[in-house]
Amino acid sequence: MPTMTAKDGTQLYYKDWGAGQPVVFSHGWPLSADAFEDQMLFLSWHGYRTIALDRRGHGRSDQPWQGNDMDTYADDLATLTEALDLREAVHVGHSTGGGEVARYIGRHGTGRVAKAVLIGAVTPLMLKTEANPEGLPMAAFDGIRAGVLADRSQFFKDLTVAFYGANRDGAKVSQGLRDSFWLQGMQAGFKAVYDCIQAFSETDFTEDLKKIDVPVLILHGDDDQIVPIGASALRAAKLVKGSVLKVYPGAPHGMCSTLKDKVNADLLAFLQG
Repeated sequence: MPTMTAKDGTQLYYKDWGAGQPVVFSHGWPLSADAFEDQMLFLSWHGYRTIALDRRGHGRSDQPWQGNDMDTYADDLATLTEALDLREAVHVGHSTGGGEVARYIGRHGTGRVAKAVLIGAVTPLMLKTEANPEGLPMAAFDGIRAGVLADRSQFFKDLTVAFYGANRDGAKVSQGLRDSFWLQGMQAGFKAVYDCIQAFSETDFTEDLKKIDVPVLILHGDDDQIVPIGASALRAAKLVKGSVLKVYPGAPHGMCSTLKDKVNADLLAFLQG
């Protein structure tokens, strides 16, 4: 399996498919690069080189005790782009991965970046604060921590319902898709899964978003039950100069799977535009 070594010696697994302009994917919690296979295969067929990293502690990457924080995730992404000498790359981040992309640009600039896409992203801040009244209360994230600690296998199975909108009338969410989520989640290290909850919920990406000076596409479902659109995409679109926001009516958080054809088409149009 292709791997690269992070600055602290952590071995990180990545997929590298096709040839052409690089498109780099950053996945959500608690998943892996597998979550983007629909997009990777489609774009590779259309002449792009698609690359996806298993975040440290997730998937097939090492499970270090330390470094499960957004700054380190961003630095790992920078190490990957440098190791593969990626230039004019398009960075696509879903959920936690959207925060990773924003922090990567905030810390490392856009010298190697051509465009960015934030899908159901946690940016600018998920936690409710005085400055972010539409965020979720700390109790919501404490509940996630408690669920993970009590029985993370069952917690992941239960989480798939809201993640893919399976609890909505008319939803067609296969058991296979829900099983794939569970499998990816259980591949992740327990410590990484726990630490990442704080990383995706309490990291403020406001200043990172303000630094983005390349074209940005923001995709979000208005029925996202995991990352509510009011505290995320609607605010992020105002912070990123010149960004384009596309709201998917009725779409859930896991729309890269449930609405993969629409997401793929929008990604391709943005890449070619």
